[in-house]
Amino acid sequence: MTRIAPVTLETATPAQEALWKETEARHVVTNMKATLLRSREALRAVLEWYPLFHKSKTFLSEREAVLFCNAISRANHCALCSLFMRRTLVQWGEDPNNLVLDDRAQALVDFGRQLAVDANDVSDELFARLSAFLGDDEIVDLTTFGALMIVNNVFNSALKVAVDPSLDPYRVTPETLFG
Repeated sequence: MTRIAPVTLETATPAQEALWKETEARHVVTNMKATLLRSREALRAVLEWYPLFHKSKTFLSEREAVLFCNAISRANHCALCSLFMRRTLVQWGEDPNNLVLDDRAQALVDFGRQLAVDANDVSDELFARLSAFLGDDEIVDLTTFGALMIVNNVFNSALKVAVDPSLDPYRVTPETLFG
């Protein structure tokens, strides 16, 4: 059960309604964003994920960016974010449980997973594999992008933000989602 009710247009204060409309002009107002509407500053901080997602696509394919986010979300056991990524993969015709990864995608997935599990333990070997594909500036952006994905995971999981109804067709057992 959700710990903090999301703002709705019916319950919004005038300031929240204005922020809703401002947010809606650029994004779909998901359950996470509706919950974040309680704080302009928190919402803005979390929405910084989007510019980094777009910038990451200058050095990653969209698939690689989604695989990276999926690895982080699955390692963090964030159902909401994992289902968003799962939906994207399924809509692209992929089986999220049997992904075909080249060396580059595998390095991205492994790095994402490690950021989520224990960023202090990113091995030299893993960093070298990542560095074979990305430059220093790109790794800085990627790491920050990953950290913001972790922020999304922590927010959704700690506050038990409800899974958006649009994700219901992509629900699977936790063992399948996080296995």
